[in-house]
Amino acid sequence: MEVFALSPPVPVFPSRHSSLSVAATTSLPAGARKNQRVIRVPASSGTDRYHISGSGASRSSQSSSLDVTKTDGKRNPATPVNSSRQDAVAEVIQSPDWVSALSRLETKLQVQDLNIILRFFGKSKRWQDVSQLFNWMQEREMTNIASYSSFMKYMGESRNLIRALHVYSSIEDESTRNNVSICNSLLGCMLKDRKFESCIKMFNQMKENGLVPDLFTYSILLAGCAKVEHGYSQALELVEELESRGLHMDNVIYGTLLAICASHNLCEEAERFFQQMNAEGLSPNLFHYSSLLNAYSVDGDHKKADEIVKSMKSAGLVPNKVILTTLLKVYVRGGLLERSRELLIDLENLGYAEDEIPFCLVMDNLAKKGDVREAKAIFDKMKEKKIKSDGYSYSIMISAFCRNGQLKEAKELAREYETIYDKYDLVMLNTLLRAYCNAGEMENVMQMLRKMDALKISPDWNTFQILVKYFLKEKLYHLAYQTVEDMHSKGHQVGEELCSSLILELGKSGAPSEAFSVYNMLRYSKTTPRKSIHEKMLNILIGAKLFKNAYVVMKDNAEDISAPSLDKFAFSFMQAGNINMINDVVKALHRCGRKIDEEVLHIAISRYIARPEKEELLLHLLKWMPGQGYTLNSSSRDLLLKNSHLFGQRQLIAEILAQRNQG
Repeated sequence: MEVFALSPPVPVFPSRHSSLSVAATTSLPAGARKNQRVIRVPASSGTDRYHISGSGASRSSQSSSLDVTKTDGKRNPATPVNSSRQDAVAEVIQSPDWVSALSRLETKLQVQDLNIILRFFGKSKRWQDVSQLFNWMQEREMTNIASYSSFMKYMGESRNLIRALHVYSSIEDESTRNNVSICNSLLGCMLKDRKFESCIKMFNQMKENGLVPDLFTYSILLAGCAKVEHGYSQALELVEELESRGLHMDNVIYGTLLAICASHNLCEEAERFFQQMNAEGLSPNLFHYSSLLNAYSVDGDHKKADEIVKSMKSAGLVPNKVILTTLLKVYVRGGLLERSRELLIDLENLGYAEDEIPFCLVMDNLAKKGDVREAKAIFDKMKEKKIKSDGYSYSIMISAFCRNGQLKEAKELAREYETIYDKYDLVMLNTLLRAYCNAGEMENVMQMLRKMDALKISPDWNTFQILVKYFLKEKLYHLAYQTVEDMHSKGHQVGEELCSSLILELGKSGAPSEAFSVYNMLRYSKTTPRKSIHEKMLNILIGAKLFKNAYVVMKDNAEDISAPSLDKFAFSFMQAGNINMINDVVKALHRCGRKIDEEVLHIAISRYIARPEKEELLLHLLKWMPGQGYTLNSSSRDLLLKNSHLFGQRQLIAEILAQRNQG
């Protein structure tokens, strides 16, 4: 027996005015509806909510099998008109070809009837049918506030934000576009798509266009604050705004604020909101207590957690599964292992430990404290009792074995997981990948990567770190380099320790260009690399005769490079570096406070003399040197005088040398 609920023709969020935005009980003439998206009629004191029930298999052709009941529970004999419309709604809903049925029964249906069908499709997650029906309703101008609100809601559930925004922007009637119910649904749709910043911008734009937000509007926006980095400060702004509008926080708002505090590790702020709520005469429920316990679990504050549970019990509330599981998390993080074990037993006795979460809380804490044996005992107990598991317990134990150096056990448990489960998420794939990498199982490593590709699961920072470590350990330096490149291209921060190791190994293995590429990734990352990496990179580039890149490293980081390495660079560059950059290198070394050796200058002059076409560069160097306190040794002077005819500047060079003597 299928049950269909006829919702009232009034919207969920009524206007503050004397009329409600509702669908008219009779359709207006086409002329009266022109350019009119929504029909507004005075509120009626006789508005009823009807519940329709009927057979999903067949329906009597002689009389309707649908019951019509008022919300007050009294029988309300259906009028022929109502009965006919109800039959039409049921027929469309039950028809395998609802489009044809709708076309055939169009004249019998009104806007609120179409809304019932729209909501039925939405609750059944028939997203394509929702969109198709709404298009049909728009084409015939058979929509009202509830139509738009429901449509936006279901577009949010189906993650089709673009469609929702398109429909909203197409609303021509200003009062409809600013209706709080429609705006709330669109804002909720945006938050489901994790577009918090865009949602706030849209909210501000809506207010500028005439939206008068209600308490539910702020409740929607506050719920989004719990999931973003700076959500708490944004939440405070929203609270200040709602109070400035004369609205008062209710239980739902306070519950959301407590959840925001918990998600942002703000225990004191959570306590203040909890106390404020009590001071205003609002009674906290299990959700409020659970959120406050979550805040205490961050630091494992078991004393305050025990006090709040005691307070809850004195208020007549009985701790449920969520409360006790959260309390277990507090005990675990507070290091109360014995009390954690006792509470876990209580959860089992109450029937609240039918899944793996409570066990995993205790296991994970034991494993991270190094008590792998005790963690494994709980894991074995879970398996023995056949506790429902999604594989999270396997992830904990495989990671624990890896950290403890028990690579054989980690590998065996990883294979056991793959045999039992046919589902993978990023956390589990990373766990298995780490186990196989630590065990040196190349084939299994490649298999995990292929599986990740097949499931279209994008690697995260942990994935790349695991792979780079593995490739370095196996001396697969080119693969490690490609992985770091891929990591960088996807916006992940490159770890300095791994990068430093990779740079050195690439340099040793004859891949200096790749080493320099990794160096640049590290240099332009958000973290400041260790000073020693610059000198290591400089020496790799000098050895590879990549003097242009070496010059960049020296020029930008000379203060972090030792004198011997700077001297080595200077000699090497003068001997084989780009002749056009010699003067730049000399000046850069001088600017960093390094006194340039006479022998270095002699090599530079020798190279210029060997290339007479570079006479301008030679003359520039000779003119620059006296002002910086540099003199030529006798070998350089003799070399210049001997070869000055090659430059056609014999007299000029003689004058420069004469000035030096006078100086």
